[in-house]
Amino acid sequence: MNTLFIGAGSMACALMRGALKSGALKKEDTYALNRSNEVRMKEIDEWFGVSKPGRGLSFDLVVLAMKPKDFDEAADVIRSHLSSQTVILSVLAGIPVSYIREKLGFLGGIARAMPNTSAALGKSATAVTLDRFGDRVMKEAVVHLLDSVGLTVEVEEHQLDLITALSGSGPAYIYYMAEMMQATAVELGLPSELARDLTIRTITGAGAMLEESGLDAEELRKNVTSPGGTTEAGIEALKAHGVEHALFDCISSARNRSEELGRKLIKTEKD
Repeated sequence: MNTLFIGAGSMACALMRGALKSGALKKEDTYALNRSNEVRMKEIDEWFGVSKPGRGLSFDLVVLAMKPKDFDEAADVIRSHLSSQTVILSVLAGIPVSYIREKLGFLGGIARAMPNTSAALGKSATAVTLDRFGDRVMKEAVVHLLDSVGLTVEVEEHQLDLITALSGSGPAYIYYMAEMMQATAVELGLPSELARDLTIRTITGAGAMLEESGLDAEELRKNVTSPGGTTEAGIEALKAHGVEHALFDCISSARNRSEELGRKLIKTEKD
């Protein structure tokens, strides 16, 4: 399956790295375009052995991975690499399938997905909606590509804005929490490297417990929260500072922004 990535940011690189590592893509059949950053194209060539395509060459799969605001400007380039046999995989936050079809005049299969950058390690949580996939082989190829970089679930398109906020942006929330845990430990007296190592192992260990123990998050939390103990004191401090409300606002704000990106793009086009 010859594949073109249009856009070469962190998400595109994560998908390329994971899919090439797993064997879902072959480097000799994988190409990339990036309009604004020639340095990144050189890096991609060095990292993955992936190069630019020839002018007008069509592909089995075209992955839309530019910034959402750059989609309209890239439309002519995208069209030049499509054929009647091409399918599109879009990882553009907020942009609906209907808009992609209208802008490109494209009638074939479109998968709109929201992976996350953990795809680079084969650990993504990816949601996908599949539209007009009459070709079973290409549908399976797209799902196989996404499966190769982590967990894939098929959802309705209207759910993707919320999923973007939860699992698409989710790794950054965890990184922010790790950043704050480490900084606090250092401020209270631990060496930076020790604070970093303990924070990382705490978060990865907790993730493994969530995945493998068969218990839900509430049960696991209660199991380590003894009445009157240190964990309870810490949890109560988090509650007192409104962490539950902050997380609600975090996810709902990210969802609203995903919806806004789509509305703004469509409104700009109509104007």
